[in-house]
Amino acid sequence: MTNRIGGKTALVTGATAGIGEAIARRLAAAGVHLILTGRRTQRLDALARELEDREAVAVTTLRLDVRDREAVERELPPILEKSPVDILVNNAGLALGLEPLDKGSVEEWERMIDTNIKGLLYVTRLVMGRMRERNRGHILNLGSIAGEVAYPGGNVYCATKAAVHMLTEAMNADVLGTRIRIGTIAPGAVDTEFSDVRFGGDKTKRDAVYEGYTPLSAEDIADLALYILNAPEHVNIQHARIMPTAQRNPYLLDRDGTI
Repeated sequence: MTNRIGGKTALVTGATAGIGEAIARRLAAAGVHLILTGRRTQRLDALARELEDREAVAVTTLRLDVRDREAVERELPPILEKSPVDILVNNAGLALGLEPLDKGSVEEWERMIDTNIKGLLYVTRLVMGRMRERNRGHILNLGSIAGEVAYPGGNVYCATKAAVHMLTEAMNADVLGTRIRIGTIAPGAVDTEFSDVRFGGDKTKRDAVYEGYTPLSAEDIADLALYILNAPEHVNIQHARIMPTAQRNPYLLDRDGTI
């Protein structure tokens, strides 16, 4: 496959684990320089050292909580001025709880909304403006099958991912006439720290999510992300759904252990 992204610079949010880390690794292996953000400094720095040593790319790290608008607007612009971003991967996100709406936690709702929607907006606003000035760039948002089909207890999380999908469509309309491309990946079940966070570290509940079938891995999503980002400039993959073979939608999941 032709490497069309080598030498470019990518900003990946939520890069300390899971899908964000896997995408960072795939991009570095393709020769992409990185700006990695996350809330866990030690993990960021360790990943940066590893990728710089092994892949010979430049890696900048920034401890950043995308929910903090003031921090985003203070910390990110100096980095963007120094290293113009060709690729933005809006990966930072989370799910919390599985309670019905009337029993849900307002604090958990606000954390999901602030991370999954508002954090994406804060970062994208800064990066997209600079992409528009240069008339090029590629933005990839991490959505979810939950943004297409709601499931019991998913209420606010599903709503935030539906917002991500709609924002991708709106952003594409906003950049009509430019060379900027924008897309969303909508995964089904992926075995990452996602369920650890959702269930507060309860291993029994976490393991039950993936029992009886083979879920997607973070590397599966990273492979798809690399394919999308490496597409020819006239190709804009706006939405890609990826599911485990055992899962056809949130309600149809074969757990008999054969797939």
